[in-house]
Amino acid sequence: MANTLRFTDSHCHLDFDAFSADLPSLLRQCQQANIYHIVIPTIGPKNWHKALKLAKSHKGNKLTLHPCLGIHPWFLKDLPSDSLSVLAHLVENNIDDIVAIGEAGIDGVIDKEQNNLSLQIEVFEQQLSLAKKHHLPIIVHHRRSHQHIVPMLRQSKLTKGGIIHAFSGSYQQACEYIDLGFKLGIGGTITYPRAEKTINAVKRLPLESLVLETDAPSMPLYGFQGQDNSPLQLIKIFESLASIRNESIEDLAHALESNIKSVLSNLTDVIK
Repeated sequence: MANTLRFTDSHCHLDFDAFSADLPSLLRQCQQANIYHIVIPTIGPKNWHKALKLAKSHKGNKLTLHPCLGIHPWFLKDLPSDSLSVLAHLVENNIDDIVAIGEAGIDGVIDKEQNNLSLQIEVFEQQLSLAKKHHLPIIVHHRRSHQHIVPMLRQSKLTKGGIIHAFSGSYQQACEYIDLGFKLGIGGTITYPRAEKTINAVKRLPLESLVLETDAPSMPLYGFQGQDNSPLQLIKIFESLASIRNESIEDLAHALESNIKSVLSNLTDVIK
Protein backbone atom coordinates (compact mmCIF):
# COMPACT_ATOMS: atom_id res chain seq x y z
CA MET A 1 0.00 0.00 0.00
CA ALA A 2 1.32 3.43 -0.92
CA ASN A 3 3.33 5.11 1.82
CA THR A 4 1.59 8.41 1.08
CA LEU A 5 -1.71 7.09 2.46
CA ARG A 6 -2.60 7.99 6.05
CA PHE A 7 -5.25 6.47 8.28
CA THR A 8 -7.25 7.35 11.40
CA ASP A 9 -8.91 4.82 13.68
CA SER A 10 -12.02 6.72 14.76
CA HIS A 11 -12.86 4.29 17.57
CA CYS A 12 -10.28 2.32 19.57
CA HIS A 13 -10.25 1.66 23.32
CA LEU A 14 -6.51 2.01 23.86
CA ASP A 15 -7.19 2.79 27.51
CA PHE A 16 -8.33 -0.81 28.12
CA ASP A 17 -6.07 -3.22 30.01
CA ALA A 18 -5.79 -5.42 26.91
CA PHE A 19 -3.29 -2.88 25.52
CA SER A 20 -1.34 -2.05 28.66
CA ALA A 21 1.36 -4.74 28.33
CA ASP A 22 3.27 -3.29 25.37
CA LEU A 23 1.47 -0.18 24.19
CA PRO A 24 4.60 1.68 22.98
CA SER A 25 5.45 -1.20 20.62
CA LEU A 26 1.88 -1.33 19.30
CA LEU A 27 1.86 2.40 18.61
CA ARG A 28 5.17 2.15 16.75
CA GLN A 29 3.67 -0.60 14.59
CA CYS A 30 0.60 1.56 13.96
CA GLN A 31 2.80 4.39 12.76
CA GLN A 32 4.71 2.02 10.49
CA ALA A 33 1.32 1.02 9.02
CA ASN A 34 0.54 4.72 8.33
CA ILE A 35 -2.00 4.96 11.16
CA TYR A 36 -1.30 8.44 12.49
CA HIS A 37 -4.40 9.21 14.57
CA ILE A 38 -6.35 7.07 17.05
CA VAL A 39 -9.54 8.29 18.71
CA ILE A 40 -10.13 6.92 22.22
CA PRO A 41 -13.79 6.93 23.33
CA THR A 42 -14.27 6.26 27.04
CA ILE A 43 -16.92 4.11 28.71
CA GLY A 44 -17.25 5.73 32.14
CA PRO A 45 -15.64 7.47 35.12
CA LYS A 46 -12.91 4.87 35.62
CA ASN A 47 -11.54 5.53 32.14
CA TRP A 48 -11.77 9.31 31.80
CA HIS A 49 -8.52 10.30 33.48
CA LYS A 50 -6.66 7.32 32.02
CA ALA A 51 -7.57 8.32 28.45
CA LEU A 52 -6.68 11.96 29.06
CA LYS A 53 -3.34 11.01 30.58
CA LEU A 54 -2.59 8.54 27.79
CA ALA A 55 -3.19 11.17 25.13
CA LYS A 56 -1.13 13.82 26.91
CA SER A 57 1.77 11.41 27.38
CA HIS A 58 1.97 10.92 23.60
CA LYS A 59 1.77 14.57 22.60
CA GLY A 60 4.53 15.50 20.19
CA ASN A 61 4.68 12.04 18.65
CA LYS A 62 3.87 11.50 14.99
CA LEU A 63 1.01 9.23 16.03
CA THR A 64 -1.52 11.33 17.95
CA LEU A 65 -4.09 10.00 20.42
CA HIS A 66 -7.39 11.83 20.76
CA PRO A 67 -9.52 11.23 23.88
CA CYS A 68 -13.31 11.49 24.16
CA LEU A 69 -15.27 11.60 27.41
CA GLY A 70 -18.56 9.77 27.86
CA ILE A 71 -20.69 7.15 29.59
CA HIS A 72 -21.40 3.93 27.69
CA PRO A 73 -24.91 2.42 28.08
CA TRP A 74 -23.47 -0.95 29.08
CA PHE A 75 -22.07 0.43 32.31
CA LEU A 76 -24.93 2.27 33.98
CA LYS A 77 -25.44 -0.29 36.72
CA ASP A 78 -23.81 1.00 39.93
CA LEU A 79 -22.83 4.23 38.17
CA PRO A 80 -21.99 6.81 40.86
CA SER A 81 -24.84 9.31 41.23
CA ASP A 82 -22.61 12.30 40.55
CA SER A 83 -21.11 10.89 37.34
CA LEU A 84 -22.91 13.21 34.93
CA SER A 85 -21.96 16.32 36.89
CA VAL A 86 -18.35 15.09 37.12
CA LEU A 87 -18.38 14.44 33.39
CA ALA A 88 -19.68 17.95 32.69
CA HIS A 89 -16.94 19.46 34.87
CA LEU A 90 -14.23 17.32 33.26
CA VAL A 91 -15.37 18.21 29.74
CA GLU A 92 -15.28 21.91 30.56
CA ASN A 93 -11.79 21.67 32.07
CA ASN A 94 -10.39 19.62 29.17
CA ILE A 95 -12.24 21.15 26.25
CA ASP A 96 -9.03 21.77 24.27
CA ASP A 97 -7.85 18.18 24.66
CA ILE A 98 -10.95 16.15 23.78
CA VAL A 99 -12.44 15.64 20.33
CA ALA A 100 -15.95 14.44 21.18
CA ILE A 101 -18.43 13.30 23.79
CA GLY A 102 -18.69 9.53 23.92
CA GLU A 103 -19.07 6.70 23.74
CA ALA A 104 -22.75 7.30 24.53
CA GLY A 105 -26.02 5.87 23.30
CA ILE A 106 -28.76 3.30 23.82
CA ASP A 107 -28.53 -0.49 23.74
CA GLY A 108 -31.71 -2.51 23.34
CA VAL A 109 -30.04 -5.80 24.28
CA ILE A 110 -28.82 -4.40 27.60
CA ASP A 111 -32.31 -3.04 28.23
CA LYS A 112 -33.72 -6.56 27.93
CA GLU A 113 -31.15 -7.78 30.47
CA GLN A 114 -31.37 -4.87 32.93
CA ASN A 115 -34.75 -3.26 32.17
CA ASN A 116 -33.12 0.17 32.21
CA LEU A 117 -34.27 1.90 29.01
CA SER A 118 -35.47 5.01 30.85
CA LEU A 119 -32.08 5.37 32.56
CA GLN A 120 -30.25 4.86 29.25
CA ILE A 121 -32.38 7.56 27.64
CA GLU A 122 -31.77 9.97 30.51
CA VAL A 123 -27.99 9.50 30.46
CA PHE A 124 -27.86 9.77 26.66
CA GLU A 125 -30.01 12.92 26.70
CA GLN A 126 -27.68 14.60 29.16
CA GLN A 127 -24.65 13.73 27.06
CA LEU A 128 -26.36 15.09 23.96
CA SER A 129 -26.98 18.31 25.88
CA LEU A 130 -23.34 18.41 26.94
CA ALA A 131 -22.21 17.97 23.32
CA LYS A 132 -24.54 20.75 22.19
CA LYS A 133 -23.44 23.12 24.97
CA HIS A 134 -19.78 22.80 24.03
CA HIS A 135 -20.29 22.48 20.26
CA LEU A 136 -18.75 19.01 20.32
CA PRO A 137 -19.62 16.01 18.17
CA ILE A 138 -20.82 12.81 19.85
CA ILE A 139 -19.84 9.19 19.25
CA VAL A 140 -23.03 7.12 19.36
CA HIS A 141 -23.35 3.51 20.47
CA HIS A 142 -26.45 1.80 19.08
CA ARG A 143 -27.79 -1.73 19.17
CA ARG A 144 -31.42 -2.51 18.46
CA SER A 145 -32.18 1.08 19.40
CA HIS A 146 -32.46 2.93 16.07
CA GLN A 147 -36.10 3.81 16.83
CA HIS A 148 -35.03 5.60 20.03
CA ILE A 149 -31.80 7.20 18.87
CA VAL A 150 -32.95 8.87 15.65
CA PRO A 151 -35.73 10.95 17.29
CA MET A 152 -33.35 11.97 20.09
CA LEU A 153 -30.68 13.06 17.62
CA ARG A 154 -33.27 14.93 15.60
CA GLN A 155 -34.53 16.74 18.69
CA SER A 156 -31.06 17.59 20.00
CA LYS A 157 -30.08 19.47 16.81
CA LEU A 158 -26.36 19.16 17.48
CA THR A 159 -24.18 21.72 15.75
CA LYS A 160 -21.35 19.23 15.15
CA GLY A 161 -23.13 15.93 14.51
CA GLY A 162 -20.85 13.02 15.24
CA ILE A 163 -20.19 9.37 14.39
CA ILE A 164 -22.56 6.42 14.48
CA HIS A 165 -20.17 3.86 15.91
CA ALA A 166 -20.01 0.36 14.37
CA PHE A 167 -22.71 0.96 11.81
CA SER A 168 -24.38 -2.32 10.88
CA GLY A 169 -27.79 -1.29 9.62
CA SER A 170 -29.63 -0.88 6.35
CA TYR A 171 -29.22 1.73 3.65
CA GLN A 172 -32.41 3.45 4.82
CA GLN A 173 -31.17 3.64 8.41
CA ALA A 174 -27.83 4.98 7.22
CA CYS A 175 -29.52 7.74 5.26
CA GLU A 176 -31.46 8.85 8.35
CA TYR A 177 -28.21 9.30 10.28
CA ILE A 178 -26.49 11.02 7.36
CA ASP A 179 -29.40 13.44 7.01
CA LEU A 180 -28.85 14.39 10.65
CA GLY A 181 -25.21 15.28 9.96
CA PHE A 182 -23.56 12.08 11.19
CA LYS A 183 -20.74 10.01 9.73
CA LEU A 184 -20.91 6.22 9.86
CA GLY A 185 -18.17 4.21 11.57
CA ILE A 186 -17.21 1.35 9.25
CA GLY A 187 -15.46 -1.50 11.03
CA GLY A 188 -15.00 -5.24 11.11
CA THR A 189 -18.62 -5.98 10.26
CA ILE A 190 -17.92 -5.55 6.54
CA THR A 191 -15.29 -8.33 6.65
CA TYR A 192 -18.01 -10.92 7.39
CA PRO A 193 -19.55 -12.41 4.21
CA ARG A 194 -22.86 -12.90 6.03
CA ALA A 195 -23.22 -9.14 6.69
CA GLU A 196 -24.87 -8.66 3.30
CA LYS A 197 -27.30 -5.94 4.43
CA THR A 198 -24.53 -3.72 5.78
CA ILE A 199 -22.12 -4.45 2.93
CA ASN A 200 -24.78 -3.56 0.35
CA ALA A 201 -25.57 -0.36 2.24
CA VAL A 202 -21.92 0.67 2.46
CA LYS A 203 -21.51 0.08 -1.28
CA ARG A 204 -24.25 2.63 -2.01
CA LEU A 205 -23.57 5.31 0.59
CA PRO A 206 -21.95 8.63 -0.29
CA LEU A 207 -18.21 8.47 0.29
CA GLU A 208 -18.27 11.63 2.41
CA SER A 209 -20.41 9.82 5.02
CA LEU A 210 -17.83 7.14 5.94
CA VAL A 211 -15.03 6.89 8.52
CA LEU A 212 -12.89 3.90 9.55
CA GLU A 213 -12.80 2.25 12.97
CA THR A 214 -11.68 -0.94 14.68
CA ASP A 215 -13.41 -0.79 18.12
CA ALA A 216 -10.34 -2.68 19.35
CA PRO A 217 -9.98 -4.75 21.46
CA SER A 218 -13.59 -5.69 20.62
CA MET A 219 -15.19 -6.51 17.25
CA PRO A 220 -12.65 -8.97 15.78
CA LEU A 221 -12.51 -9.24 12.00
CA TYR A 222 -13.64 -12.28 10.05
CA GLY A 223 -11.03 -15.00 10.45
CA PHE A 224 -9.85 -13.57 13.78
CA GLN A 225 -12.81 -14.58 15.95
CA GLY A 226 -11.85 -15.34 19.54
CA GLN A 227 -8.83 -13.00 19.42
CA ASP A 228 -8.45 -9.50 20.76
CA ASN A 229 -8.84 -6.94 18.00
CA SER A 230 -6.05 -4.42 17.33
CA PRO A 231 -5.85 -0.95 15.74
CA LEU A 232 -3.45 -2.56 13.26
CA GLN A 233 -6.46 -4.30 11.75
CA LEU A 234 -7.61 -0.93 10.44
CA ILE A 235 -5.65 -1.64 7.26
CA LYS A 236 -7.60 -4.86 6.63
CA ILE A 237 -10.87 -2.98 7.18
CA PHE A 238 -9.73 -0.36 4.69
CA GLU A 239 -8.88 -3.09 2.17
CA SER A 240 -12.32 -4.67 2.67
CA LEU A 241 -13.95 -1.29 2.15
CA ALA A 242 -11.87 -0.66 -0.99
CA SER A 243 -12.95 -4.03 -2.39
CA ILE A 244 -16.64 -3.06 -2.30
CA ARG A 245 -16.31 0.57 -3.40
CA ASN A 246 -15.63 2.03 -6.85
CA GLU A 247 -13.07 4.65 -5.85
CA SER A 248 -9.33 4.22 -6.28
CA ILE A 249 -7.39 3.29 -3.14
CA GLU A 250 -5.83 6.75 -3.05
CA ASP A 251 -9.11 8.62 -3.46
CA LEU A 252 -10.79 6.44 -0.84
CA ALA A 253 -8.03 6.91 1.73
CA HIS A 254 -7.84 10.67 1.21
CA ALA A 255 -11.62 11.03 1.48
CA LEU A 256 -11.78 9.01 4.70
CA GLU A 257 -9.15 11.28 6.27
CA SER A 258 -11.02 14.36 5.14
CA ASN A 259 -14.25 12.94 6.58
CA ILE A 260 -12.86 12.32 10.05
CA LYS A 261 -11.20 15.73 10.08
CA SER A 262 -14.52 17.38 9.23
CA VAL A 263 -16.48 15.83 12.08
CA LEU A 264 -14.19 15.56 15.12
CA SER A 265 -13.25 18.71 17.01
CA ASN A 266 -9.56 19.65 17.17
CA LEU A 267 -8.43 17.15 14.53
CA THR A 268 -8.29 19.92 11.94
CA ASP A 269 -5.13 21.31 13.50
CA VAL A 270 -3.26 18.02 13.75
CA ILE A 271 -4.07 16.07 10.59
CA LYS A 272 -1.67 17.23 7.88
